[in-house]
Order: sequence, then C-alpha cells, then structure tokens
Amino acid sequence: MSLKAKLNRMKKHMNLSEADEVEAKMEQPTVDVPHLQKWKELHAHPYFFDGDYALVRKKQYPTSYQHGRYVFQELENVVERWNNHHRAHPLSSKHLTPSDLLFFDTETTGLGGGVGNTIFLLGYSQYTENGISVNQYFLPGPGAEVPLYKAFLDDVNELKNLVTYNGKAFDWPQVKTRHTLIREQVPQLPQFGHFDLLHGARRFWKNDMESVRLANVEEQQLGFERKEDIPGYLAPMLYFEFVKDPDPELIEGVLKHNEEDILSLITLYIRMSHLLLDEKGKSLTAGEQYQSARWWEAVGEEDHAAFLYEKTIGRHEKEAKKALARIYKKQDQVHKSIDIWLSLSKDTNDEDCDIELAKYYEHKAKDYEQALHYALSAYQKWKGKKRILKDKEENERLLYMKRIERLEQKGERR
Repeated sequence: MSLKAKLNRMKKHMNLSEADEVEAKMEQPTVDVPHLQKWKELHAHPYFFDGDYALVRKKQYPTSYQHGRYVFQELENVVERWNNHHRAHPLSSKHLTPSDLLFFDTETTGLGGGVGNTIFLLGYSQYTENGISVNQYFLPGPGAEVPLYKAFLDDVNELKNLVTYNGKAFDWPQVKTRHTLIREQVPQLPQFGHFDLLHGARRFWKNDMESVRLANVEEQQLGFERKEDIPGYLAPMLYFEFVKDPDPELIEGVLKHNEEDILSLITLYIRMSHLLLDEKGKSLTAGEQYQSARWWEAVGEEDHAAFLYEKTIGRHEKEAKKALARIYKKQDQVHKSIDIWLSLSKDTNDEDCDIELAKYYEHKAKDYEQALHYALSAYQKWKGKKRILKDKEENERLLYMKRIERLEQKGERR
C-alpha cells in the first residue's frame, strides 16, 4: 500500500489539520519530468500524486469548428430535438444537455482483456460554455496508474452519459479492470448512461461498407479524412518505445490520433441522431431509412417503425413490406398482413410469406386446402435455393414435410 493510502487510513487517529498538511506536502512535485518543456508545447502538464505523476493534456476548440461535414455546434440542435421527441431510443439524449455527454476513447497496450492489458491514454471531449474541451490523461510509465486515474476521475466525477465506439465491450471494461487494482487509492468509478455508437454504425452501414471501423465511418459518413495519422495498431509499439526513451515526440502522433477519435464521436452522434430523427427521410438513403425503421421497431416503437417502413416501400420493397406485415400481425391487424403476404407470394420467390399464409389458413381460417397450397408453394421455393449447412437444410426439410403431412391428414378428415 502506498504512503498516501496509509495516511488516509490513519486520519481518524491524527489531528485533521496535521493530516491535511502532510497530504498537501505529498502533492508537491517529487520527481523530475523528462522533456517537460516539450510536454508544455503539446499543451500537457504533469499531475503529481502519491509520489508519482501522470501527464494531463488539455485543448479547446470553438463550437463553430468544422470537423468533416459537421460543425460541433450542431450538437446543441440535436440534443434539443431529442428533448422535444416523445419516443424512447437507446441514443436519445432526452433530459440531458450537450455538456452531459462525455465522448470517450482509450489507447491500450493490446486488444486483449484482463489485467495484462494496460490503458496508457484516457481521452474525452466535452461540450462546454467555452467550446469543445479535449482532455487526455497519459501514463508515463507502468507504475503511474494511481495519479493517472486520480486526475481522470476527479475531472469526471459528475459524469452523466458516456459516448463511445465499442466502449461497452472494450474501453470501459478495461477501465474497470485497471481501477480494481488501485481502487483503495483513487475515487470510485461514477455511475452513468452509455451510448455505444458502434452498434448504430453496424445497423446503418454494415451492408453498405466493407468495414465499420471508425476511420472508415469518418471518411465515408462524416466527410473527415485524417492526414498523417498514426494507425491504431502502431500505438502500443510507440508507447513501449516511449517507456524506454520518454521523449514526447515519440507519442505525439498517438495523442493526435486519440484526439481525432474523440472529436469524431461528437460528429458521429450528430449524424446518427439526424438519421433517427428524420421522419421524412429526405437526407437518408433507402438503406438508412429502412435500418432506422428496423431500429425503431426493435426498441418497441412499432407505430413509428410502420410509418417509416411505408416510406421505404418502392425503394426497399420486399423487406419493408415483410416488416409491415410482421407489425400488423403483432397488432392484430392480420387482414392487412394477408394482403401483403399474398402480394409478395405472387411477386417474389420468398417462401416466408407462403409459410405465414399457410399458418393463417390452417389455424385461423381453418381452410386446410389453401393452407396446403401455400405450404407446398413455400416448399418449392425453398428447394430452389442453395444452402451451405447440410444439417440445417435437413432440419428445415423435415419441418416442411411435417407441415405438409399434417395438412394432408386434416384435409382428408374433412
């Protein structure tokens, strides 16, 4: 246990002013910072705590700054629109302000989990009354995690909502793992909401883009192209070089890479919010409007999803009609579903609609002849399609045979 932690435990046995005096002395610089002037030129300063230090870098951008196609100030409009929107969504910032959103990313020594992976850079951007604040917390060596997390957690102690890109699966679990090792010496982790924009990118663009890596999304969706960027996979190697030779020039490109990551999260949140809140679909591609409808359906906003699906008919014909039929069936408007299924059965090679019709005629209308007709039609369409997994193919074939045989028996009994 560090001397600082021991002193904290001893406070109840000491005169409080004496303990505060000792603590104040411990906060004074106790080690030299190599290349301090270079760090200052990078807008970074040492943060001393517990006999060691971390480096804290702070920059400011005006809200009028344009990052790719978007100006940061558009975040105000987006949050206002969410606050005026009555529907619930995982990305809704209702009851929040722009400054409540913390756009967060990390750089680590590896992509694996567990205690063997160290976070050497924590970065976040935040909308403030003075502009866009960029804060970065850098680990100068493996033994300096206490001042690193102390500086970071002191600054985010009122955190309300995190915005990340794969942060739910990777970044924040890594923070929790490292925090566990030093939790007696630093503040507790805050409780907060969390928007993970990777899930949105996958929903909107996975069928249209080769990869939804943030760099690809930046270029193709945000209109932001990095110049002289350090690829993320090089960051660990550059950090290990820095540990051996602590010259900030080695790590400057990594700091810039992380800075651009967290700034892009602001504009990506603006972009996704526009897609979700655009009910007329004027700024959406056919695929984006269809995916927006699917997402609203997935979160239980079926009426709104149906409205959006209707907008995509003609551009995303079959998928939108099937989705509408699914919603009408759940809402006990099966007559509307039947019209769609009959149309798709006639015009497409989609066996799913024939199966739905077979179910309806068997269980609702008790018309076994019609039910058998659509069961056979579905089977013929199914047979004409190639499948890779033979076990799955056989299981599906058996289900078709079971349905057809059951309907034949029911027809004979009538």
